[in-house]
Amino acid sequence: MFEHSSIDLGILKKRAYNLRWATVPEGVIPLTAADPDFPCAPEIADAVMAYTRDRYLCYTPPAGMPEFRNAMAEFFTTRRAIHCDPSLIFPVDSAASGIYITCRAFLAPGDEAIIFDPVDFLFRYSVEAVGATAIPFAIPQNCDAVDFEKLETLITPATRMLCLCNPLNPTGKVFTRQELMQFAAIADKHDLIILSDEIWSDIIFAPHSFTSIASISPEIAKRTVTVTGFSKSYGLAGLRIGAVMAGTTTHFDRLMEASLHNATIHGANVLGQVAATTALTKCGPWLSEFVSHLTDMRDICVSGLNQIPGFTCVAPEGCYVAFANISGTGKTSKEVADHILETAKVAVVPGLPQWFGSGAEGFIRLSFATSATILQDALSRIKNSVG
Repeated sequence: MFEHSSIDLGILKKRAYNLRWATVPEGVIPLTAADPDFPCAPEIADAVMAYTRDRYLCYTPPAGMPEFRNAMAEFFTTRRAIHCDPSLIFPVDSAASGIYITCRAFLAPGDEAIIFDPVDFLFRYSVEAVGATAIPFAIPQNCDAVDFEKLETLITPATRMLCLCNPLNPTGKVFTRQELMQFAAIADKHDLIILSDEIWSDIIFAPHSFTSIASISPEIAKRTVTVTGFSKSYGLAGLRIGAVMAGTTTHFDRLMEASLHNATIHGANVLGQVAATTALTKCGPWLSEFVSHLTDMRDICVSGLNQIPGFTCVAPEGCYVAFANISGTGKTSKEVADHILETAKVAVVPGLPQWFGSGAEGFIRLSFATSATILQDALSRIKNSVG
């Protein structure tokens, strides 16, 4: 399922937007947005076609289809060790939307929220969009120690929320249970809401394992809002489907009010819920093969990057992105990314503040959710260009 022959570049060049094949010039390989080049699992396509065959595409309940909520509750209970009720879960039109809704529900102008640095720009965007202030907290790559003493110095009377991204995009760090327990203790001490973005939680490379912070204890679960989605694990970005799980009924009500689902202004589309339910209930073998393939691609990517003069890359523990340190080139992230695009015809994401925060300077991010053929071609081009 994950051979080069499975990739239809003709379709990708027509449909894959968001900095990918449909937006780059002919001949450019885009290792940009974290979206797989492979088609989704056949079971998902079959389920969507079967649902549409009856030609009734009606409104769903504002809080989501029962099948979707039950499947999500089973997922959180059996695969994330979080004992939850379907009534505390609702679908959203993406994990990004879930992050924004959570900020809208629990932050107000004048409030502060701790976000990681580097981290996906959506955290800062969502915090600032509701009038609050995002306070960056530096997170080292992988096994280097997290400075929890520094974290506590950033907390003020205005701090309301601690935003986690686990695994962490763009570095690929997977937080250990011990680290999460320390985050949880600080949140409990300062009475903070925990926003845990876990969209990457299926993409974990052995020997690492994933722990959801809401599984630490029932008390921590009550102050945690868990957000996830289906674009990374199952290639469903275009169906705009994610999920939000609250820790209490009171929090669920606040989140639903902030979502505007009850007013039918926003909501998750029915086909996205059908696809996500199928992914959770029928696509386990497909996902296992995908992670196995990504493990091989990670090794190829990291090895190739470390052979390029001025580049160093630590193997990510999760996510299918490599965060390469290019400071040895003596150039900025943007200069390197621009040079690679111009001379190697490979598009990567530079470590600019607008994408990942100030802590990303000196790095570029590359997605390796593609075939070995495409990835090796891209790495060879970069090496020849930079070397």
